[in-house]
Amino acid sequence: MADLPHRALPQRSGPLDGLTVLDLTQFLAGPFSTQILADLGAEVIKLEAPSGDWSRVLPPHFVGNDSCYYLSINRNKAGVVIDMKDPEGLALVKRLAAKCDILMENFRPGVLGRLGLVYEALSEENPRLIWASISGFGQTGPYRDRPAYDMIVQAMSGGMSLTGETGGAPVRAGIPLGDLSAGLYAAIGVLAAIEERHRTGKGKRIDISMFDCQVAMLTYQAAYYLHSGDVPGRQGRGHESIPTYRSFAAANDTQLVICANTERMWRGLCSVLGLGALIEEDRFRTNGDRHRNRDALWPLLEAAFATREAPDWVGDLLEAGVPVGEVNTLADSLGDEQVLHRQMVLDLEGENGLVARVAGNPIKFDGEADERHHYPPALGRHSREVLQQVLGLGDSEYEDCLKKGVVREAGGVKQQT
Repeated sequence: MADLPHRALPQRSGPLDGLTVLDLTQFLAGPFSTQILADLGAEVIKLEAPSGDWSRVLPPHFVGNDSCYYLSINRNKAGVVIDMKDPEGLALVKRLAAKCDILMENFRPGVLGRLGLVYEALSEENPRLIWASISGFGQTGPYRDRPAYDMIVQAMSGGMSLTGETGGAPVRAGIPLGDLSAGLYAAIGVLAAIEERHRTGKGKRIDISMFDCQVAMLTYQAAYYLHSGDVPGRQGRGHESIPTYRSFAAANDTQLVICANTERMWRGLCSVLGLGALIEEDRFRTNGDRHRNRDALWPLLEAAFATREAPDWVGDLLEAGVPVGEVNTLADSLGDEQVLHRQMVLDLEGENGLVARVAGNPIKFDGEADERHHYPPALGRHSREVLQQVLGLGDSEYEDCLKKGVVREAGGVKQQT
């Protein structure tokens, strides 16, 4: 791509500096993916309809006019409002796509085509364009046109059938794995397409299905079923293969998890718990023995753990070389010294004294400090900067678009409620 004359946001360093992303996504999977690219230095132009990204108004928590949900996945982006249903607005979007390296969208298949925005036509104008689509079931197949959300793909993939206590009802994972995994795979796909473009000079279209991503994440559980034909049930607190990879209740209802995966760790666990005699028992001599006799083993471990609180066990188990961790609440986790040391809680400072506290960027580069991040854009906050600096619209042309309602600015748009 030719270098853009300006950036709508102040320059941020990063390995993707020089790449421009036109972000047509909303809610979670797409914005999470484009935030990854933005954190890595790409210029991300978040393009919204006049009504705005629906996630802006999700209750219950808000900073200013925007929800904490929206603020958690839209930092480091420039915000533009264009009415794509207006022919002049659609023309502006096509002009932006011609200037960008990547276009990411998460509309249902066919929606953008009916508006007149299609990859084949845009790639003729901009052969280097990488178009990434995220949808529930992908651009092909019998489920192509079905609506999907995170919990639907968790359920249909089989992942939800594995989650919950043994004998209990299936449970949705506490974090939205369907959305987040699709966002991660989309970012990986974009980075792979960029690398290929270095060799070929051409972009390509990427088709990410949330459903596919959840099936891929079944990994060894899928392999176990495909090999044996045995349908696994709820996994509860433990692991299908390792009986000492499990959570336990300690005294006063404190909880911890242990991952005693090797024979050395098993011996260390028994020593700390005062159960050294178990090491020589034939029932528990190897992992295979312990697996076969897990229903007899677990009550013995549970009784020992119940004699002390979880924090009291952690130090002794770590000293014995046994991987262990307390089951933290979010209050525990987000105040943890390791989390804070790694800058995994960010204070985003916006205009008018607004501050949003969000989870940070986990990708760290050796020798580089995590720099200041930009507050997520208010609806239409950078419309003027982007259209004038990126597209080169003059004042009169921009004001004409503004007057017609083709383009909106912050303060001149009303969010849905």
